[in-house]
Amino acid sequence: MLGELAALPEAGAFAVDVLDVDADPAARARYGHKIPVLLFAGELVCHGHLDIEELHKTLAYHRRPV
Repeated sequence: MLGELAALPEAGAFAVDVLDVDADPAARARYGHKIPVLLFAGELVCHGHLDIEELHKTLAYHRRPV
C-alpha cells in the first residue's frame, strides 16, 4: 500500500507516518485483522489494499472550505 500511495502525486502533499501495528497492543486489537490500514486525520480511509476512490473522497473532504 505504501508504494502505491507514494506513486500518487496528490498524496505527496501529506506526511506519512508508518506505524507497526503489532508493536502497539491497542492498535493490534483495533486494526490487527485489517492490516495494512490507511488513516487520515485519525479516520480509517481503507484497509487491506489502497482504495484510490476512498482516498480521493477523503482528500476532497479535507480540502473543502470551512
